[in-house]
Amino acid sequence: MSTVSWITARGLFGRRRFLMLLPLPAVLVLLAVLCRSLGVDPGQWAPPVLVGLGLAVVLPVVALIVGTGVLGAEIDDGTVVHILTKPLPRWQIVLPKLAVAAGVSAATVAVPLYVAGVLADSVRLGLGLVVASALGALAYSALFLALSLVTRRPVLLGLVYVLIWEGLLGNFVSGTRVLSIQQWVIALADKIAPTDLLSTTVSVPVAVVLTAVVSVGFTVLAIDRLRSFSVAGETS
Repeated sequence: MSTVSWITARGLFGRRRFLMLLPLPAVLVLLAVLCRSLGVDPGQWAPPVLVGLGLAVVLPVVALIVGTGVLGAEIDDGTVVHILTKPLPRWQIVLPKLAVAAGVSAATVAVPLYVAGVLADSVRLGLGLVVASALGALAYSALFLALSLVTRRPVLLGLVYVLIWEGLLGNFVSGTRVLSIQQWVIALADKIAPTDLLSTTVSVPVAVVLTAVVSVGFTVLAIDRLRSFSVAGETS
């Protein structure tokens, strides 16, 4: 499994798509520092920066880029054949790739969210955002990794979920928030560091249970889907 993880990480950091991860986190930190230096009330800038940008855009987009790339890119360029010919159970392929995807996504988002959280309120809020976003990165990564095995348009479907379901419908149809990873992350962060800067209608128990269900469920789906791949990389 360590070999698969190493190959995945090396391939990920060697692709141009990794460079796409850097601008959004940098913008998040820049906005937080700028607002703090100008003396803007945190009640005015923290919600749009922490939630509207950090949790609604940076976290899911980074997870989408990484999650669809750790295996989907290998399927697209045909290099997945080298992995499928190895005498490895499919779970020993999926789990290391999921671990790399979730780890890279969490690490990329954790630092800017921590900085923004500290500047907005406190170290506790920064740590709360780090922990909650790490769990969210796991759920997002499992979802997007599974999409890369289920469809040839994983990025498009991922954007539909992030922009339409979580973004558009989540703002206007409150019932959809219970199935929003973004809202689960907000609920968990607010539980760890209670603050008026974060608000959601999703309860913490629901957020915990659904985060676990999505993470495990889509991981199982990805493993099952990979079992149906032939050596040519096509599903049977």
